[in-house]
Amino acid sequence: MHFFVVKKSALYLVGVLALLAIIGSFWMNFNSDATPAISQQKETIREIHLVTGEFKSSKEDGKEIEAYRWDPGTIFVEKGEKVRLKILGVNGKEHPFIIEGTDIKGIVKKGEETVVPLQFDKEGTYRLICMIHTQAENSGPMIAYIVVD
Repeated sequence: MHFFVVKKSALYLVGVLALLAIIGSFWMNFNSDATPAISQQKETIREIHLVTGEFKSSKEDGKEIEAYRWDPGTIFVEKGEKVRLKILGVNGKEHPFIIEGTDIKGIVKKGEETVVPLQFDKEGTYRLICMIHTQAENSGPMIAYIVVD
């Protein structure tokens, strides 16, 4: 038969370590600062800048022609991505717009910036349409494409 002799000081040490482990476990579970790092990150919202632009020219007979455009004419976003579309009115007094396939509408005025929050749940191509410049007869079409992947 074998006997083990354990000193009293060793038992105290084991007891203190066990107590520290229990306290540490409770502290990690209940301390609000112990939340995962992912939940502490700030949500990022990507900003995309557009401007209203105008092209003018003259035909051979001297008649002036013009066309309005969104620049850039195509933007790409990810499905579910939060985007802040910032549209600066440079040319034209105002451009009332809709984003086809959504309830989004607004007005871009010359010299002002219009901010449009976007987040698409479905993939596809959405058209940003100026309601004044819809056809060539009224200096259009003023359409930009939002491609959602």
